[in-house]
Amino acid sequence: MIKHFKYILFVSVVLSACSNTKYLTSGQKLYTGGEVKIEDKDIKKSDAKALKTEMDALLRPKPNSSILGLRVKLWIYNKTRTKKTKGLAHWLNTKFGEPPVLASAVDLERNSNIVQNRLQNEGYFQAQVTGDTVSKPKSKTAKAVYTAATGPVYKIRKVTFPGGKESIDTAVAGTAAQTFLKPGNNYNLDVIKNERIRIDARLKEEGFYYFAPENLIMKVDSAVANHQVDISVAVKRSTADRAKEIYTINDIYVYPSYSLRDTSLMLDKGYKYRWYHIVEKRKTVNSYIFANTVLLRPGEVYNRTDHNNSLNRFVNLGPYKFVKNRFEDVSEDSSKLDVYYFLTPYKKKSLQLELLGRTTSANYTGTQININWLNRNAFKGGEALKVTLFGSTDVQFGGNNNGFNVYQAGIQTTLSWPRFISPIYPKADNAYIPHTNFTLGYTLVDRQKLYRLNSFNASFGYQWKESVHRSHELNIFNFNFVNPQHISQLYLDSINNPKNINPALKHVIDKQFIFGPSYGYTYTNTTEDYRTNSFYYNGKVSLSNNLYGIISGADTVKGKVKQIFGANFNQYVKIENEIRFFHKTGPNSKFASRLLVGVGLPYGNSTQLPYSQQFFIGGPNSLRGFQARTIGPGSYVVKVNPGNFFPDQSGDIKIEANLEYRPKLFSIVYGALFVDAGNIWLKNSNGLQPGAVFTKNFLNDMAVDAGFGLRFDLTVLVLRTDLGVPLRYPYSRPGKKEWDMNFRYSVFNLAIGYPF
Repeated sequence: MIKHFKYILFVSVVLSACSNTKYLTSGQKLYTGGEVKIEDKDIKKSDAKALKTEMDALLRPKPNSSILGLRVKLWIYNKTRTKKTKGLAHWLNTKFGEPPVLASAVDLERNSNIVQNRLQNEGYFQAQVTGDTVSKPKSKTAKAVYTAATGPVYKIRKVTFPGGKESIDTAVAGTAAQTFLKPGNNYNLDVIKNERIRIDARLKEEGFYYFAPENLIMKVDSAVANHQVDISVAVKRSTADRAKEIYTINDIYVYPSYSLRDTSLMLDKGYKYRWYHIVEKRKTVNSYIFANTVLLRPGEVYNRTDHNNSLNRFVNLGPYKFVKNRFEDVSEDSSKLDVYYFLTPYKKKSLQLELLGRTTSANYTGTQININWLNRNAFKGGEALKVTLFGSTDVQFGGNNNGFNVYQAGIQTTLSWPRFISPIYPKADNAYIPHTNFTLGYTLVDRQKLYRLNSFNASFGYQWKESVHRSHELNIFNFNFVNPQHISQLYLDSINNPKNINPALKHVIDKQFIFGPSYGYTYTNTTEDYRTNSFYYNGKVSLSNNLYGIISGADTVKGKVKQIFGANFNQYVKIENEIRFFHKTGPNSKFASRLLVGVGLPYGNSTQLPYSQQFFIGGPNSLRGFQARTIGPGSYVVKVNPGNFFPDQSGDIKIEANLEYRPKLFSIVYGALFVDAGNIWLKNSNGLQPGAVFTKNFLNDMAVDAGFGLRFDLTVLVLRTDLGVPLRYPYSRPGKKEWDMNFRYSVFNLAIGYPF
């Protein structure tokens, strides 16, 4: 089979090449690319390889793109050539086709100069580069080869900084400890440019507002023995006097209702609040609103960090669409700055209609409609008041619960203050606005033919970012009360079937009363695309009725069951951890991995977590070779009568691991090869689900699957398809091996977004 595949692939490549080159006219040759050969015996192989990779990337033009040697876009272009300006052929030709890149389009001299210049900028001062085209006789293709004789690389011998007594010289010299220019390193022009930028950034923190990188000169002396250079850092003599001055802040003015029609500063309309002035014709905000955003202070030395952080805070405050900032000299002979912030507000109130398509963790596909009313400055303190009315319907296609659709409707109200509403709060002087949030909501869940749930929720807490990588969420309390109604006879019969009593079904319609705090911490650097390795971590701890349970003496095991509002309150500690690790294997491919570990510890008034807080596994964002919520807990096997519905399996403990390889195939299409493993377990036995409790032999309960898929990156969203195949079931099956790969039981998943 493999032998035949190789033959077919070889024939395809040959036919593709022939079919593309036959469209060339006499004398034309298809350009297949260029390469740079490094010729110098004194260069290490690893250095030569790195140089070659870097220099190859500079060559222009790029040859026609190909996939496995097949120039698909060029083939489309040739096959759909047309003189028409409309129609399918024209659309395919212009949208997906790619005209041939000819060898005659290659400028050998220009590419040679570019490569030579780059080598000289990286310390190979004696580099010489020549280029030529290479083509076999009678061939219709050609490539370009550039030979680079690099010569020795020049290294830095020593670096000197200014020794003058002026404040600017002293400031520049004070940055020497963090210099990028290290003795022994190769000379590199890009490093020198970055060194100027680094010094300027440091000076901006010390009040040199008008200083610029161009005011620095790096003098390089290459007439040093043994291919070395000395570099001296100095301030140019032509630097303006004001660039050498340290500036302090004078007065600060904020314009909360600025528009382009405003042509004067209107300082007579302003009033002072603490350290800043508010200027506006009609009062639209309370004075304290900017106390959290204006980080600069009168009398303090200007610094760029507070400057930039203040701008970011104005932008993130909420009510303002545009933020413009200006610094002005108080006078020509003064080293003081007046600061102006011009804020253009959004419309205060807005109404928005959202129509959404979605997939859920339970393998349901559906639609949701939201009507959002927003007041961006509800009480003139930047408070955002949002009221959302929503309704949705979810249908399971290809799952175990066809016909038992889920309908939801409800209202959610959120009030967010752009500051801490608390006498004690962490220091927050970075670029991010902390928020205090209060939510209040109601949701009606109607699972067709089975039951209805009335869910009431409320919370109060804080969100803040410690840095660009670290964020926190602390809820002083989370309240959730779930009251079941209209339970159908079909559902009751399924619970109480004497041949198969199912506690999982009973648990879904238990009343739930949750009240307690929670804390979540997130660290991520995944937005920094330049990293080869990136990392994401989210941890969360949730508590419910712990203190009240202890005070009331609740102990379900001893029969001391306590109630609030006619419902047994839930008492537990829940810990969740999610770790993601991404490793780039190239510019268009990566490995993505995830580990989930969640542990719920019910005690006192509870023997298991409430259903809304339990863990589930399986489905498009989990184990993709198994239907959603059909695995576990542990090695327990659920039995379902013909024509009945499949109960969602839930647990108090969850372990899941995923590994996925994501290469770019072409255009907007990405591929995926994945492996998933995991399961859920109960903390305590209920006597009705054998094998469901977590034990030291938990690895024997692991479900494993593997598969492949496609991702279509449509910019606004990612459409995802995955085909998962079970490899190992967590329970024994009569006549089946423990590890059993069978495409007959594969699961197709259609979802939006990446699984993690």
